[in-house]
Amino acid sequence: MKVQRAMRDLTQADLAEMSGITRKSINAIETGNMVPSIILALKLARCLQVPIEQLFSLEVLPE
Repeated sequence: MKVQRAMRDLTQADLAEMSGITRKSINAIETGNMVPSIILALKLARCLQVPIEQLFSLEVLPE
């Protein structure tokens, strides 16, 4: 998400305002300390104008 945000010259505060959450939450998501809800992930993808899969994906665990 950080790369997509930076490509659009947005600060964490800009994205927070666009998505209706705090800058602290944006930072927590970008650093991996918070996993967003599906609704928030969809909002973030919409704000950044990318498919949700470009921002978030499941890690495949070895069997």
